[in-house]
Parts: sequence; C-alpha cells; structure tokens
Amino acid sequence: MATQTKAAPQTTDRELWSELMDFYIEEAWILDERRFHDWLDLFTEDAFYFMPRRKNVYRRDLAKEFSGPGDLALMEEHKTDLQMRVARLDTGMAWAEDPPSRTRHLVGNLAIQSVDGDEVHCKTAFIAHKSHLETDQDLYTGARHDILRRVDGQWKIARRTVLIDANVLLSKNLSIFL
Repeated sequence: MATQTKAAPQTTDRELWSELMDFYIEEAWILDERRFHDWLDLFTEDAFYFMPRRKNVYRRDLAKEFSGPGDLALMEEHKTDLQMRVARLDTGMAWAEDPPSRTRHLVGNLAIQSVDGDEVHCKTAFIAHKSHLETDQDLYTGARHDILRRVDGQWKIARRTVLIDANVLLSKNLSIFL
C-alpha cells in the first residue's frame, strides 16, 4: 500500500499572500539595485541567515542531504555578520565586487506554510543571475525557507535558510546575497 504524504498547511488568505509577495519583490529590487543597507533593514535584530552545504545522498539518506547549523555551511551568519559584509563592500576593498556584480533576482512560488501570531513560515523559489566583468556569469537556483516577523507593522526576515539546488558551486566566489 502506498504511503500518502500530507501537504503542508496553506493559508487561504490571499491578502497575506499578496502582501508577502510584494515584500519579496521589493527585496529582489533592493538587491539588484545594490541598496544593501536597505536590505539589512529587512532583517530583525536577531536574524539568522543560513546556507547549508548540500551533499549527494541516496534516497534512504535524504535526511542527511543538508548540513546543519554548526556543521560546515556555505553561510551561517547573524545580522551583525551581514552588516560586516555590507560594510566591507563600502570600503572598496572587496576585490570580488569591484567593479560590482550585476544581478537579477527572480522570486516566485511563494507558499505560506504556517502563521503563528506575528510570524509567518513560508518558502519561495528563486533564480539569481550574476554577471561580473566581461565574461563571468553565474546562475544560482534554489529555495528559501523564511520566518518573517511583523515588527512595527513591517515584515522583517527573522530567519532565512537558503537551499541551493547545486551541491558544487562552480562560481569563483559567492559574493552576492540570495
């Protein structure tokens, strides 16, 4: 007998979905316009930004596909770490971003998984294209699992987990935000 899986709980509140989609679209424009200080303002003070390492595993081991916090990850940062990365870009000493990369972030497939008071658990799919210098181009695809929190009437990112589709990144560096 086949095992049935339950679909993740979905809200039927189209107004909330539309509000969150507007938030994600604005975030994409902020990143593409290199307004990184504005991007930092989208995060709560206790924010956690996590991009685990992805491994190739057999189906029976899918629970081990991604590294966990404290294990080797591509990024494991709090808001202060993100602020330091942005401050470094401001110095002109971040050689990987001088001249700056041109990016295009596309976000979609928003699914609201749960609403708990002022927090919303949701996920989105993304495509991020990076063009640097004359010939360097990279394409990142994946999913983002977020906890958004309403703070003073505005949505803020309290936690973001970025799941890159590739397990090996062929780009020279990972110097953009996803």
